[in-house]
Amino acid sequence: MLTSVIDGFLGYLSLEKGYSSNTINAYANDLRTFADFVEDMYGDDVNPGLGNITGREIRAYLAHLQKANYSRQTIARRLAALRALFSYLCSKGIISQNPAKGVRTPKERRRIPPFLREDEVTSLLEAPSGDTPLGLRDRAILETLYAAGLRVGELVGLDLDSVDLATGYVRAYGKGSKERIVPLGKKAVSALAKYLERGRPKLALKGKEPKALFLNRNGTRLSARAVQIMVNKYIDKASINKEISPHALRHSFATHLLDRGADLRAVQELLGHATISTTQLYTHMTRKRLRVVYDRAHPRA
Repeated sequence: MLTSVIDGFLGYLSLEKGYSSNTINAYANDLRTFADFVEDMYGDDVNPGLGNITGREIRAYLAHLQKANYSRQTIARRLAALRALFSYLCSKGIISQNPAKGVRTPKERRRIPPFLREDEVTSLLEAPSGDTPLGLRDRAILETLYAAGLRVGELVGLDLDSVDLATGYVRAYGKGSKERIVPLGKKAVSALAKYLERGRPKLALKGKEPKALFLNRNGTRLSARAVQIMVNKYIDKASINKEISPHALRHSFATHLLDRGADLRAVQELLGHATISTTQLYTHMTRKRLRVVYDRAHPRA
């Protein structure tokens, strides 16, 4: 019964809705996987007809997918396919209620973002060597990423007037072009000053990018991909045995601030997070660190 209505629904998508063959094949795979699950759930002695399908079966199916380590996106897509199927059956009067209505995609456990220890950050930031234009640029990039907690897209989007070395601030544009002003530490200011004085002018001779802060060897604005390659190079040079991206410096920035007692709301502002729940991912303090904070702060510790 379930298999036959799925076939009818796929025909409806093809003939009446005009869906592409790729889309129909995707629906077919998702829906038939559900049908197979229901059959296994009830066993060979029971015909899993439409009357057997309730929110219970759908939630069990989603839990099965989650246990099998399917991504949240895949689970959400398969739930959407079930909703579409049962909505179609309701519109045809075959069933009176949509059993998938109100069933939510299981929440995915939020993983702790990868980050570097403070000593690893030091090794990475000191990896660029020499007084060459590219060496000065790379040191300035790494220092800026860590000092301001910038996303790579924000970093490569910086212009010359985005940084004020006199006051030690950088103006970045995050998601949704939202502007935020972030302070820069002394070492980042120093690295940027050296790059602007002795590195960028030499790179700028080769191209026509009067605005971009960080330039490539051709004198044009640096790309996010180039930053990724550069970070990987210095990760290897610093002998850091971790697979990380430039974003790990942003994670490290937040982690180290919180470990050293920074206020969660302040870190949220520095990162440009819309909600505090996103920033809370970084509150993975060790028990040792929690003990230090407790002993220092509790009046009867």
